[in-house]
Amino acid sequence: MIRTDVGEGVAVVTLDDPNRRNALSVEMVDEIVAAFERLEADDTVGAVVVTGAPPAFCAGADLSHLGAGPEAGGLRSVYEGFLRVGRSPLPTIAAVNGPAVGAGVNLALVCDVRLAGRSARFDTRFLQLGLHPGGGHTWMMNRILGPQGAAATVVFGETVDGEQAERVGLAWRCIDDDRLIGEARAMAARAAAAPRALVRRVKQTLREAPSVRGAEEAVGLELEAQLWSMRQPEFAERMAARRKR
Repeated sequence: MIRTDVGEGVAVVTLDDPNRRNALSVEMVDEIVAAFERLEADDTVGAVVVTGAPPAFCAGADLSHLGAGPEAGGLRSVYEGFLRVGRSPLPTIAAVNGPAVGAGVNLALVCDVRLAGRSARFDTRFLQLGLHPGGGHTWMMNRILGPQGAAATVVFGETVDGEQAERVGLAWRCIDDDRLIGEARAMAARAAAAPRALVRRVKQTLREAPSVRGAEEAVGLELEAQLWSMRQPEFAERMAARRKR
C-alpha cells in the first residue's frame, strides 16, 4: 500500500492503493508510520515527497472498519496517518496529483509545502458526508486560508483546483501533472543538500515562530540556533570552500 523510493537524498512516499483511491485504512496508516520511522533513521534521507498513485492523491479516511459505533481511539488511529507525517523533523512536500478529499486534505496540509498538479482537487467534503471535520482540519484551514477561505471550503463546500490553490495560498505552486513529481523532487533535493541537523533545527524554529511575541523574542529564538549552527563542522567546511573560490 505504500511505495518508498529513495534517491539523491530525497524519499518519495507514494500511497499506492489506486482501486480505493488511496484512502487511509488502518493498514495504510501503519505502513505510513513505519515508512517515516525508517526514513528518519536513514542518514541518507534529507527530505520527503508524499504523493498518491493516480488517479488520486488521497480519498480521505476509510472509516468502514469502525463499524456503527465509532470511538475516539479508532478515529485517532486513522488520524495518525497524517499526524505522523506532520510530526516528522524531515522537510516534507505534498505533491498533490489528483483529488485530496477530507483526511486527504489533512495529509496535504500537514506537509511543509504543497505543490499541486493541474488535476489536483482540494475537497474537504466533511459536511456533505454529514460528518464534523476532524484531525485538526478547521485549525489548519483557518491558519492557511484565513476565516473566509476556511468557511468557503469547509462550510460552503467550495472545491479548490490546482490553479486556484496556488492563487489562494493553499499550494505553493501549480505544475503540469507530468512535471509534478520531478519538480517536487528537485525542490526537496535543495533541502536535502543542506546539513541534515541544520535543516531539522530550522524546521523546529519555523514551528515555534507563530508563538513568538514580537521582533525581540524572534531575534532571541534565532540567535541561539544561529550560534549553534556556526559551531557545526559543516559551517566551517562550507566557509572554507567559499574562500577557495
